Amino acid sequence: MLFRKTEDVLNLVIRRLPIILLQLSLVSLSVAEPLAKGIQDNSFFVEEAYNQEPGVVQHILNVPVFFTGGGKEITSSFTQEWPVFSQTHQFSYTLPHTFAEEESGLEDIRLNYRLQALMESEWDPAFAPRFSLVIPTGDADKGFGHARLGYEINLPFSKIVSNRWSVHFNAGGSVFPDVNDRDLVNYNLGGSAIYAVSSNFNLLLESVAFWEEDVDNERNVDRTLTALLSPGARYAFNLPNEAQLVVGLAVPIGLTSDSPDYGLFFYCSFEHPFVRTK
Repeated sequence: MLFRKTEDVLNLVIRRLPIILLQLSLVSLSVAEPLAKGIQDNSFFVEEAYNQEPGVVQHILNVPVFFTGGGKEITSSFTQEWPVFSQTHQFSYTLPHTFAEEESGLEDIRLNYRLQALMESEWDPAFAPRFSLVIPTGDADKGFGHARLGYEINLPFSKIVSNRWSVHFNAGGSVFPDVNDRDLVNYNLGGSAIYAVSSNFNLLLESVAFWEEDVDNERNVDRTLTALLSPGARYAFNLPNEAQLVVGLAVPIGLTSDSPDYGLFFYCSFEHPFVRTK
């Protein structure tokens, strides 16, 4: 009798084992983070809508090298992003420097505030509008600024749409009042699609466009349209103490007569905790 009951229990377990394993696998898949979440806030031309987490600072070095005709120009920049008490508020600054064949120098510095207005959810995208003060530190005579305080806004949206794919969209503009008695107004649009080969390795396709105005000493306004299509890749090294190093490379291609012919884009980001968080 005992043997028969034991045999019945074993047969029941064997019959139900595939169902149990299937249920466990579905639970593990629902809990696991998508591969697309392995690298975030590390795009090259298109701003992602993710503020820094509390207690984590990010250092970003961009080195784009553009080729036009027989000339070359390097427009490097360093950015540091700091959370302000929580992920809701973020302060950052950007220090740009141009190395051209004829002139080199510091460009206008940007002081940035970004609000995490929407956190990403199953249906909602992340949304983090940014407002920037453009400080006139560049030499306007060399073309590195407008010698006027400027105001800039950008509206970035980000959404993970599947386990491996994420998309991003930007729209923004800037105003420089009273430059040689003219108010200069600029606009920008951008979008990107990112494919996570793995949680540490991504392929990117970014596209951006800039409508910009400039004015000469005779108050003549020059309007240009710069548009780039930029395939690229990035790789993340997850280090001890919750630090992450991300390196990337892209090959931007000019799409308009005002754009550079092509370029190389080098990217390096390092983020790490600066305080202990519970």
